[in-house]
Amino acid sequence: MITRRHFTPKAVSWGIALGVAILFAGHGASQTDTPSSAPGPSALQASSLRAQILPKHFTTLSNELPARIDRIHVPEGARFKAGETLVSLDCVLQKAQLEKARAALTAAEKVSSVNARLAEMKTLGGLEVITSAAEAAKARAEVALMQATVSKCTLAAPFAGRVAEQKAREHQYLQAGQPILDILDDSHLEIEFIAPSLWLAWLKADMPFTLHVDETRRAIAAKVLRIGARVDSVSQSIKVTGAFTQANPDLLAGMSGRVEITPPAP
Repeated sequence: MITRRHFTPKAVSWGIALGVAILFAGHGASQTDTPSSAPGPSALQASSLRAQILPKHFTTLSNELPARIDRIHVPEGARFKAGETLVSLDCVLQKAQLEKARAALTAAEKVSSVNARLAEMKTLGGLEVITSAAEAAKARAEVALMQATVSKCTLAAPFAGRVAEQKAREHQYLQAGQPILDILDDSHLEIEFIAPSLWLAWLKADMPFTLHVDETRRAIAAKVLRIGARVDSVSQSIKVTGAFTQANPDLLAGMSGRVEITPPAP
C-alpha cells in the first residue's frame, strides 16, 4: 500500500532551508578536505586478536583389536610417563592362540631337524627336507603374527602428559578403531591465532607479543614461533603459532585470550 503524505507550506520551507544548508556544507568539505592515505604498520599500534592455547602433542588412543577393556590404568586428568601402560585389553583368546602357535613351531622345528639328519644319512629325500623346513618357517611366521597381535592388547603412552578425556569404560567391549582416551602433553603449550595476511609485510618469526589470558587474567610474554604456509584467499588471513618465553604451570590447554602485538616502526 502506498500512503500519500500532505505537507504544509511551513514544512516545505523548512525542508528547502535544510537542503540548502546540506548542499553548502558538502561543497565546503570537498574544497578543504584532503583524501587520507591508508594506515601503515605504525598505525596499527598494539593490535589485538583472539588466540587459543593448544598442546604441541595430543592424540586419541584407540584399540586395534575388537576386544573388551580389562583395565584403564590412568584416570581422567591424571599424569603418565612416556611408555607407561594406559589401557589393557582382555586378550585371553589371542594369548591362547599364541601359545598354540608356539607349540606348533616347536613341533615343526623338531621335524625339520630330524629330516635334516636323515638326509645326511641318505635315508630321506631332499623334497621332504625342503617341505619340513618350509613348515617350520610357516610356524615361525605364525608365532610372529600372534606376538604382534598380543602386543596390541596394551596401549602405551607415546609421550608423557595427561589424560584429557576418557571416552570408554572398563569392561566395555569395543570394535577395532573405537576411541578410548584423549591424551595431551601439557609441558609444551603453544599459542595459535589468525592474523590478517597484510601483516606478512612486517610479521616475522621470533617477534615478541603479549597474551592476555582470559581465565587467569594475566599478561604473559610470548613470541612468534612460526607462520603458516598458506594464506586463506577468502578471509585474507594466515595462521600464526606462538610460544611462551617462560614456563607457566598454571596454564591449561584450551584456555583463550587476546594477543597484543605492536608492529615495528616504519
